[in-house]
Amino acid sequence: MNDTMLRNWNARVKNSDDIYIIGDLWYRGVYEGALQTVKQLKGKKHLIIGNHDKKYLKNAEYADQFAETVDILDLSCENKRLILYHYPFAEWNAFFRGSYHVYGHIHNDNGAAFQYMKTLDRALNAGADINYFIPVTLDELIQYNAFFKNP
Repeated sequence: MNDTMLRNWNARVKNSDDIYIIGDLWYRGVYEGALQTVKQLKGKKHLIIGNHDKKYLKNAEYADQFAETVDILDLSCENKRLILYHYPFAEWNAFFRGSYHVYGHIHNDNGAAFQYMKTLDRALNAGADINYFIPVTLDELIQYNAFFKNP
């Protein structure tokens, strides 16, 4: 699985691309394997810290693979304001001014949180399972989430 995701990543991402990882880059596995794999990932990697990332980030060599590691990020992309956080918010900064919330954590398990988040128009699930296990652009993220909201 890791080899396939590495190939998918490097087929789409250029070294000059900024790529935002919405947490939980690794779930289980040994540090050495995680470090060797993350070193092979193309792009300028920004990590929004998820609950499974913290143990890996304790190692400076691993943490140094990222342009930044933050809990939350508020940024503009393609004339859209984005609030990036690993956990889903019911409401987020600039919610009433058209901002988007990009989150992970809940995958597509069809649980209560997943069902609720589907009702929020500008809440975008960035989980790999929602996005066909490939890194996606903002437009693709919006498109794939629309499918899950209205299959």
